[in-house]
Amino acid sequence: MNADPQLQQILEFFSSNEDIVIFGFISTVAVVWVIFGSIVRIIGGVQRERTRREIAAYIAEGSMTPDQGERLLKAGEKKDA
Repeated sequence: MNADPQLQQILEFFSSNEDIVIFGFISTVAVVWVIFGSIVRIIGGVQRERTRREIAAYIAEGSMTPDQGERLLKAGEKKDA
């Protein structure tokens, strides 16, 4: 069973140039890392906004005072170091 000659050339090229394979692998991991980090930040922002809206709704219906809502929002804030 003979393999495709073009495929054999490609495999020979990458097997003789391991630096390119390593660089490609590291680059791929870095790009995936950045994409997943962005997705996590977007999801966190959406959740934070949803929480703000829910607290505002509780305040509007009278189930919670504005002071209580403010304390809840401040409790979830990240402190900058």
